[in-house]
Amino acid sequence: MTVVAEILARLGGCATAAQLVGLVSPGALKAAMQRGEVERLARGVYGLPSLGADRLAAIAYDGVVSYTSAATAWGLPLLVRPEKPHVTVPAHRRPRPGRPAELHWAAVSHEERDARLTGLLRTVLDCSRLLPFGEALAVADAALATGRLAKEELEAAAEAMRGPGRPNAVRVAATAITRSESFLESMLRSLLIGAGIEDFEPQVVVYAGGIRVRVDLGHRAARIALEAEGYEFHGSPGAFAADCRRYDDLVAAGWLVLRFTYQQVIGDPVWVIETVRAALVGR
Repeated sequence: MTVVAEILARLGGCATAAQLVGLVSPGALKAAMQRGEVERLARGVYGLPSLGADRLAAIAYDGVVSYTSAATAWGLPLLVRPEKPHVTVPAHRRPRPGRPAELHWAAVSHEERDARLTGLLRTVLDCSRLLPFGEALAVADAALATGRLAKEELEAAAEAMRGPGRPNAVRVAATAITRSESFLESMLRSLLIGAGIEDFEPQVVVYAGGIRVRVDLGHRAARIALEAEGYEFHGSPGAFAADCRRYDDLVAAGWLVLRFTYQQVIGDPVWVIETVRAALVGR
């Protein structure tokens, strides 16, 4: 790392030309940019590429990373990552020219400005404005699962919202839970909610074959278990054998197990719902 990059790193990864006066020469700064060690983000604003495209865009527009870009920063699951960074700039501000980004205008708090990132609660609400119900629910479920956001807080904030997306945000807040364990599980649950299929509970515990088995979504009265299946859970012979035994124990205990893959939940939701309805009728 050159002197210019080291100085920028000590300043938090970015700096204005005024901040760099007396610390680096114009020639050294120009050379660092030519080598790709430093980027010119806007007129008189410089940053390190290691900050990442989203944060660099926020700095370039003097805004904050927001919406689905903020969800990515918070580690929340998305069906599709945004093509361009989402950046929120203070209301009524005319943004300075910068790199490609999806711009939004709204009030920005001092905390968000310092972090260059919307808070967790606001990120969930913003995603509820932007995303379809199922995808927004997956974001909200994951946020609640972190323990950093309370359901009551989310519901109150959604009720207080104004503007586009409020109905979706209120619905998401009302149905979000802390117990969902994966994006796919949340998406599967959203299909049931959308179809008006009730009484499936998340993470139901079943005692089968002398062991304690937990299913993704369980209907206790009908004894139907819905499993959201991802390939990553069967990465070894031991894991595959354990999963097969778990399935057999549930069946032997009288449960009907329906296993749905990512491709089915995302790509063929009508068939998934039809299959669940048929199973309920049969039970």
